[in-house]
Amino acid sequence: MLSVLQVTPELNAGGVEQTTIEMAEAISRAGGLALVASAGGRLEPDLEAAGGELVKLPVDSKNPIDVWLNVGRLARLAQARGVRLIHARSRAPGWSALWAARRLRLPFVTTYHGIYNAKTAAKRLYNSVMAKGDIVIANSEYTRSFILHEYDIGADRVVAIPRGVDLERFDPASIDAVKVAHIRASWGLGPGDKRLVVILAGRLTRWKGQTVLIDAVARLEAKRPGLLKVVLAGDPQGRRGYMQELAGQILRNGLRDVVSIVGHLGQMQIAFAASDIAVFPSVEPEAFGRGAVEAQAMGLPVIAANHGGLAETVVDGETGVLTPPADAEALALALERMIDMGAEARAAMGAKGAARVRSLYTKAALQAATLKVYDRLLGANG
Repeated sequence: MLSVLQVTPELNAGGVEQTTIEMAEAISRAGGLALVASAGGRLEPDLEAAGGELVKLPVDSKNPIDVWLNVGRLARLAQARGVRLIHARSRAPGWSALWAARRLRLPFVTTYHGIYNAKTAAKRLYNSVMAKGDIVIANSEYTRSFILHEYDIGADRVVAIPRGVDLERFDPASIDAVKVAHIRASWGLGPGDKRLVVILAGRLTRWKGQTVLIDAVARLEAKRPGLLKVVLAGDPQGRRGYMQELAGQILRNGLRDVVSIVGHLGQMQIAFAASDIAVFPSVEPEAFGRGAVEAQAMGLPVIAANHGGLAETVVDGETGVLTPPADAEALALALERMIDMGAEARAAMGAKGAARVRSLYTKAALQAATLKVYDRLLGANG
């Protein structure tokens, strides 16, 4: 029986967590045992619904003592439940998972979900666990190239498997119009409000580029006021200082009625359906950028920073517009271009994006490709 232990710090919002749940679903549907070692979080019901089983362990801790104690905890869990493969999705728990797998002589897989900064030798060593898998899964071709450049690792051990979208969930035809109207009302948009809704969906952290978008909107409002409603959707994850900075930037620019910070949204498909344009102005390269793909699946034209995974998933001039990173003026011009092209052209651009997502970035494709990685290793290890 296929029995896999995935190890991830938490089960809150984010691409790591969502992919963990998607693979738990795939393992369960294949008749296997889908264990997830994690500190847990708001997505616990989603994991259970997918057929996964949560084992709560303090694998979110970076304390060296906890990391070492987690080796034994994971090894005992794997041995007791007949685990045949361990899959790590983050660095601190990755070390614990690596040593547990080696102790039990189990195949070890890592997924390189992000482009980790490494300004010191110690940080580089810390990051290196994500390149120590018997097979390393990169979540984009950009990430795969980064891994091959940064580490002495054979190209045959690094497999690019893009994140996927659940096309049943992100299906414009399945969206309840009443729910769309409700969420628009919560954003301060009445039935007769003709402003275009621009959404930035991503964690409220500086590198996601919220400040760049606010600056761009301020420039556009000064030139052509009253055209946009901007929604910043995402989990602040305790970043109170950054939240205060964003609020202050909004007030200083007189954008209180234009820009809304709405926090975490549990049903992003409805939020995208309630929007006209999606913007992803990340100032650092995204390893993949799931939000941009989900927005395109919902038929939205996308404006994104021209680097990292976003430059793979958004085709400039066809499914969206790519702009130089951290360039508020260029972003303002891209927004103005989107406004001026009109609803019909925006819809055509969104339709091209949706078609491309269906051909390249599906949850089913991710699940099938990852199961092949498991089969490859388990076949090699009997």
